[in-house]
Amino acid sequence: MGHSDGFPASFYGEPGVLGLLANGISAFLVLLQNFNSARTGVAPLGVENILAGVHIILIGGVSQLVAGLLSFRKYDHLSGTSFIAYAALWGSYGATRIVLGANTPLSNFTVSTPGLGIGSGSESNLSLGSPIFTPFPISQSAIAGLVPYICISFILAFCSATVNYIMPFVFSAITLTLVFEAVGLVGGWALVVSGVMELVILACSLYGAAALLLKGVTQRYVLSGFGSPLFNVLLLGTANGSSSQSLGDEKKKNTKYAEPMALGFLCDTVSPFVFAFYCFGYVPSFSVGVIWVSIVSLAQLLSSFYAYLRQDCYHATKFMLHCTYWLVKAWEEFVLSVLIGRQHETAVASAREGMVGDWFFLASAIVLCLMSLNRDILELAHNALFLLLTIATVPQIPLRAYYIFFGVACCLFLALSLYGTFARLINTIAEKALIPVGPQLLSTDRLKSALGFLKRCWVKPQDLPPSTVSQLPDVLFYLTNGVAALSAIHNSHSSSTFLHLSLPWVLVSGAIMQAFVSRLQAQGGRRFGPVIAFSYAAIWATWTWYRFAGFLLDVTPASAQGFTAGAIAFLIVNGFLMLTAAYGNLVLLALTALMEVLLVCFLLSTLDKLPYKLEIAMLAIFSIVCLYGMLGSLANAIFSKDLLPLGPPVLKVLQKRTEEMPPAPCPLANSRLTSGLLTIAKLLDTGRVCGIPTDTVYALAASCRHPEAIERIYNIKDRPAEKPVCICISNLQQLVTAQPPFSPLLWEFMRNVYPGGISCIVQKGQWLFQLGVGPAYDRVGTEESIMIRVPDHTVTAHLCDMTGPLAITSANPSGEPDSTHHDMVITRLGHELNGVLCDGESSEVVASTVVNCLKIDEGTITIVREGCVPAIRVRQIFERVKSSMA
Repeated sequence: MGHSDGFPASFYGEPGVLGLLANGISAFLVLLQNFNSARTGVAPLGVENILAGVHIILIGGVSQLVAGLLSFRKYDHLSGTSFIAYAALWGSYGATRIVLGANTPLSNFTVSTPGLGIGSGSESNLSLGSPIFTPFPISQSAIAGLVPYICISFILAFCSATVNYIMPFVFSAITLTLVFEAVGLVGGWALVVSGVMELVILACSLYGAAALLLKGVTQRYVLSGFGSPLFNVLLLGTANGSSSQSLGDEKKKNTKYAEPMALGFLCDTVSPFVFAFYCFGYVPSFSVGVIWVSIVSLAQLLSSFYAYLRQDCYHATKFMLHCTYWLVKAWEEFVLSVLIGRQHETAVASAREGMVGDWFFLASAIVLCLMSLNRDILELAHNALFLLLTIATVPQIPLRAYYIFFGVACCLFLALSLYGTFARLINTIAEKALIPVGPQLLSTDRLKSALGFLKRCWVKPQDLPPSTVSQLPDVLFYLTNGVAALSAIHNSHSSSTFLHLSLPWVLVSGAIMQAFVSRLQAQGGRRFGPVIAFSYAAIWATWTWYRFAGFLLDVTPASAQGFTAGAIAFLIVNGFLMLTAAYGNLVLLALTALMEVLLVCFLLSTLDKLPYKLEIAMLAIFSIVCLYGMLGSLANAIFSKDLLPLGPPVLKVLQKRTEEMPPAPCPLANSRLTSGLLTIAKLLDTGRVCGIPTDTVYALAASCRHPEAIERIYNIKDRPAEKPVCICISNLQQLVTAQPPFSPLLWEFMRNVYPGGISCIVQKGQWLFQLGVGPAYDRVGTEESIMIRVPDHTVTAHLCDMTGPLAITSANPSGEPDSTHHDMVITRLGHELNGVLCDGESSEVVASTVVNCLKIDEGTITIVREGCVPAIRVRQIFERVKSSMA
């Protein structure tokens, strides 16, 4: 937690460099072909399109995706959302060019207006000796994908203007480029204008990348453009007084990762727009649309993943449900429009009536509506329109104009998603509800009470830690299995069309998405890890391969001995999974028991002796259990209460007796007990070194009354002597009482950042003796400066009130990662410490942000280390303070 002048430049690496360069180079590749096409009137040949598409995917897609992931890790909401959105755009565009190249013979070329190099409605194919080739309707599909990205790009350009004035030029140029590229599909004149806009993208991207690169190397802004917005985001309005935040029902911001809500809404804009174009008949085939929807759905899966990392169970579930829905519907329409053809209306209608998987989506949408009653109106309305989407696609509901109803529902949903993208992004940047999202309909307490009615019948709900009640991946586990099970229902008379449609439903939800869930369970440190989820992903994948894809491969019962052996193996494995589930809860045990019956049915199907009625009944019951498991796990995980009963474990893990447990290496104290605080305070007052929690990561603490204890910190950590430690006080009033000679600007800046995860480096002086640092004056800070922490943490504040100023530094051996749980402190340093104040998992995964305020009177501050508070946020605070002082 100390400061130094020797931090490596790589620590300040800006992922924006990679993101801006990816946009610039991708635009340059496109403008080269656009200028060439406009000059010669000849569209690129097949090989040229394939090579261009591969380069665009690697540079604009993959490279920019990495930049977006790094931006989210650096708490940059805007850049993370923008780079991932543009990665999806360039990836879709590159894949479209590959499809075009793969479907264009080398002997064919196109004359006239080949905007984007992917053909137009006025093109004419000239064959040199081979039959005239009719390509997929790629032009219309590209327009369907480009239009929503135009709207999104405009929103991103506007939002970025509240942060700096380089990214708005880049994003605005991308917006205009997309407009003229779309026009270029029907008019070649737009290609030249688009090329000019792409030159602007390239120039602005190169300048922005250079500015960020120099900032990373020199640790300051050498070139202008970043750090100073075009206008203050607060000019957009005042905070919504009726927002949920003002009602006190929002949890404290989790700043471990950037907020992914805007990205999730953004993805819900592109997919329905592509579907709307298709439903209204503008695109006769979904062959290219499935590419755009699939890629943007992967971006939505990332938003679910980052919500999971933030322990946001609600948004992780919502975005994964939407991602699964769009993927399943996209591949269903691909099967209909390409493999079967919509012209076979009778066969398609009959096959769709046999599909029942949509009902699980509808039930899940109702669950989300229920769980969003204590959120804002925007969230509830968004869930209600998603419910409308699921109703529109339930085939058992008689509709004379299925595609019209679905298309209208998509239009309403994408309009609200577009507004949600703008509102969530602006409100996240401002950290205030500037864009109205509406009040809560129901308070959190009332919703808890309503959900707990079953539990109250026999036991009063008790507050339990989240790991005891339910873990986030449990919700996603029940969701994926429920969709797969209900979609797998069919009978012996099912047509080949029905089996074609069932393939994406079971494969996407049961195998692909559940494999992602198993990854989350592995990361979550579950007792049995991802065993059940991974095994069920394998079961559904095998089920799909044999039951739905088998007819394509001519797999008959006579040649299915391998599947018979596999079914027997799955039966044995699931028996062990039932034993594992017995340590979980009754719902999970019931689920594994039903899976055992389903595996028996699968075995009988390989022997051509399947009783279809039994299988249908078991699949239906299995999906109902999954639905209740999803509802119960979601409610319990969101509110960290045992609201809906999932049942106790049948088997309990035998715990070792306390006397058999190995003794702790040092005294341990509970932060929630007054006696625990008194114990640690007494140790510190007697010159001991202890591990304590803060509002960021765990720290080693020593009393400033005992300089020798501070020296012990250096020995315990093996910390270089040239790296100073900082001091920690309980509140800013203690500093005011000491009367340091700070300028009004510095005082005002401190009032805006304390308490919180920001450490300020200020001038040292005799005022430190008044503060109570006297004996340790030469042991803390440098000769001229000292770093001060005022943590936003009740336990730490009370401890400092008891002991006076503490000298602290992060509780980790020098050069190793920070400690984010008291167990890490005990394991790594416990044998060297005199006590540890146990407070569970830390609020953050990185230390505080260090700001050098020595030259604040000259109008400048320096970010020495970017920690839990983003550097851009610190600069926004400083600029606002300067403006108010002026």
